[in-house]
Amino acid sequence: MTEEQRIKELRQQLHEHNHRYYVLNQPTIDDQQFDQLMHELEHLESLHPELYDPNSPTQRVGSDLQKEFRQVAHRYPMLSLSNTYNEQDVREWYEQVRKGLGGEDFEVCCELKYDGLSISLTYHDGRLVQAVTRGDGVQGDDVTQNVRTIRSIPLQTLPQPTLPIDFEIRGEVLMPWASFERLNREREAAEEPLFANPRNAASGTLKSLDPKVVASRGLDAYLYYLLGDELPAEGHYENLQAAAAWGFKISQGIKKVKTVEEIIDFINYWDTERKNLPVATDGIVLKVNSLRQQRALGYTAKSPRWAIAYKFKAERACTRLLEVTYQVGRTGAVTPVANMEPVQLAGTTVKRATLNNEDFIRSLDLHIGDYVFVEKGGEIIPKIVGVDIDQRPIIAQPVQFIRRCPECGTPLVKSLTPAPSLGGEGSIYSQAQKANSGQTKKVTTPLPSEGGAGGEAIWYCPNDTGCPPQIKGRIEHFIARKAMNIDSLGPETVDEYYRRGLIHNVADLYDIEVQQINGDGSRTKSAQKIVNGIAKSREVPFERVLFALGIRFVGETSARLLARHFKNIDALMTASPEELQEVEGIGEVMAKSIVGYFHNETNLRIVERLRGYGLQFALSEEQTAAQSDRLAGQSIVISGVFQHHSRDEYKLIIEQNGGKNVGSISSKTSFILAGDNMGPSKLEKARKLGIKIMSEDEFLDYLGLLT
Repeated sequence: MTEEQRIKELRQQLHEHNHRYYVLNQPTIDDQQFDQLMHELEHLESLHPELYDPNSPTQRVGSDLQKEFRQVAHRYPMLSLSNTYNEQDVREWYEQVRKGLGGEDFEVCCELKYDGLSISLTYHDGRLVQAVTRGDGVQGDDVTQNVRTIRSIPLQTLPQPTLPIDFEIRGEVLMPWASFERLNREREAAEEPLFANPRNAASGTLKSLDPKVVASRGLDAYLYYLLGDELPAEGHYENLQAAAAWGFKISQGIKKVKTVEEIIDFINYWDTERKNLPVATDGIVLKVNSLRQQRALGYTAKSPRWAIAYKFKAERACTRLLEVTYQVGRTGAVTPVANMEPVQLAGTTVKRATLNNEDFIRSLDLHIGDYVFVEKGGEIIPKIVGVDIDQRPIIAQPVQFIRRCPECGTPLVKSLTPAPSLGGEGSIYSQAQKANSGQTKKVTTPLPSEGGAGGEAIWYCPNDTGCPPQIKGRIEHFIARKAMNIDSLGPETVDEYYRRGLIHNVADLYDIEVQQINGDGSRTKSAQKIVNGIAKSREVPFERVLFALGIRFVGETSARLLARHFKNIDALMTASPEELQEVEGIGEVMAKSIVGYFHNETNLRIVERLRGYGLQFALSEEQTAAQSDRLAGQSIVISGVFQHHSRDEYKLIIEQNGGKNVGSISSKTSFILAGDNMGPSKLEKARKLGIKIMSEDEFLDYLGLLT
């Protein structure tokens, strides 16, 4: 491969990794691997200036901008910091600062680097007026309403004589370990994809369109930089102390030092002590303390010269594999789990780690009794990243994937399945596995899972009507918030009712009576609440009932599209695979799964029972009356803030009238439904491509909905 080809390859890889990190919140490599790729590209580009490209990843910082929020320009650009992973680079930075200041003495403020989502908070007269994400560094998303739900961020500062009229304070919004573990337990119980780490969870939460969701997830925030025209001090450290007096939560680990040896001591101390913190940290930030000296040192194109981030290496431990057990999920997917001798890792005791699937086990050449390397890094989900072959016992036996269901004894079936969507097939730990690099020669490392790139071989139990975990899992899926929303029930209650013989499938829920679940008579109120919640679920619309049935591969979006297309359960039940594939987004695998579901006599009996209990198995008259083909064949982008309807309501209106919602502008876009504060980048792209921009009133008038 030529250096020119390598440059092109690196640019493409880094663009994809940036998108996965900032937009999808699903990184597939760690920060150090990303930085290595970036440094290689920077080096090659420096050797070949003739290959300059303004769109190269080296010419920009990453962006977390999302179309659902209004974009706001930063008064002061939010640049990223240069990263280093070794002591020598820290010493070199220290000397560069010394030279840049002409030998003048300086102090360095050492701070913990919290692993969250960067936020900029603006205050006027002591009141929070705006909260904006880092975005692309020049502009960010306005998330003020969501930030107001974070209790550690003051809506009104404490009265202090040093408080400026106007100031900006920056920091990290993050999710504490306790909140993160609770959230992932809830998602695991619902068989929803787990968040890979607290940073992704915090980002996904803060970008939620529902402030109630944000409030429920227990976010926290640490503030680390003060900006403004009338700051209380000329020192960064001193300004943070003032901010703490105003009511802001600042770093628990912060120290002002003068020598590079003191910096190294600080790094070494927190590399161990950080494991006892309630939140995730991934490094140390070093800043020249004097604001005057910061101004003198200035900036490069992407980062300040007066600051640098030292990143901790991912923590790894070696422990012995005792046995491999197997879990059966709602859709019958069988996931192998490594049970190990307990080992301390990233502040917690680790005893179990996912092994993903049979191919992953084979790639490790895993044997019972092996000493395995386990990593967490910034992630809560432990993962095995290698095996120490030198310590393998002579009598160790290779791990053999089971061939019968561990719960019901049914022979397992192997199927090559597409990557799971919400409510689809697949391991609940599917996001946890990454390829590992940099192992010593005595370590075997797994190949990366290909599940996200087209499918992975999964063993599953086909006894979907008689396997206990599948039965209980389908009931838990049925009652979930995004399905039937029977919030008075939970996994523990479902397990209890199943063990008592009260329920064997989802239809049995509608037979439950208060006296059956009232126990000794002391739980009448809670029992009545459960029965009332089940009764209320009869009002849930058809598309969510269809999702609640738990048909393999049919997620929320697919269920909505199928409901809109077929309009009732009878038309869907009799549809052929070819007819199903006429629906946008329904492929061959999903079509076969739907046909198979409705050819199963047990499933048909359950559907008919649910119909008899009054569940909605057809679109309402209001929904069908609102449908037309006025937007048929048109691809529409929604942007901005609206007055008459919410964005979700407009998406529904577009679908009801035959249109297709798309997320980004291209030459195939028919028009843009634009509200107030449409993003300037979208506006510019629309003008460049000559795409029509339709106002809210024009759109409603076009459909005859303007009142």
